[in-house]
Amino acid sequence: MSSDRRVVLSAPATAPADLRVCLVAITRHGAALAARLAADLPQAHVCTSAKFASAFSGLRQPVHAYAGALRDEIGPLFERYDQIVFFVSLGAVVRLIAPHLKSKDEDPGVIVVDDAAQYVIPVLSGHVGGANAWSERVADLLGAAPVLTTASDVGKTIPVDILGRHLGWRVEAPKINITRVSADMVNGEAIAFVQETGSPHWWTRPTPLPANVELLSRFDQVRPEHHRSVLWVTHADIAPAFWDQWAERLVVYRPPREASSP
Repeated sequence: MSSDRRVVLSAPATAPADLRVCLVAITRHGAALAARLAADLPQAHVCTSAKFASAFSGLRQPVHAYAGALRDEIGPLFERYDQIVFFVSLGAVVRLIAPHLKSKDEDPGVIVVDDAAQYVIPVLSGHVGGANAWSERVADLLGAAPVLTTASDVGKTIPVDILGRHLGWRVEAPKINITRVSADMVNGEAIAFVQETGSPHWWTRPTPLPANVELLSRFDQVRPEHHRSVLWVTHADIAPAFWDQWAERLVVYRPPREASSP
């Protein structure tokens, strides 16, 4: 592929036990909720206002009790953790994290839990950063409702940018392809899913596969006049000219070589 076509290779998901998670609380009630959640997440660290640190006295996890302003803690939190769960208002979190945002490939997952622990909201890096999945986990532990706004999650369709991550698949495509094909997916355009290799257990939702997705076993079954975009699970080498032919319409997935074929 030519040098002006940058290929995105996404890493497989980090194992839950290896994720660096931090719970952030700045009020008495928030600290009580965070302590309750921390008891069910033994790998989670805690960042809290020093005046409420006693709420975490019975926990074995590291607790960072800060005496200054929370805004001074955000930079280090972004550097140290993969998931940050704030027991802080949504508006305040948006203002706090705004100066630290880089890209969805670099930013940690950011989650907000409301003060009544009724709702868990992924704010940042929902897909690539894993905040959507973690919001569902946190909501389950707190007995709350996850509030997902990512179109592919709401519409129960294929998340193009992280498909097969739980199987060790890597996604390969120029970023513009991922953006365009994701839009085609959520807009219900005709999508060809060509799987030549890898595990057949890539669809993890309890709902049926979206009606706009057609499963194929060979690329020569794709109908360019019908299929708006193609998701291709393969180990085949793809020439630059082929990417040009399918400009902004193709995303490729690379399963581990040892994975079984369907």
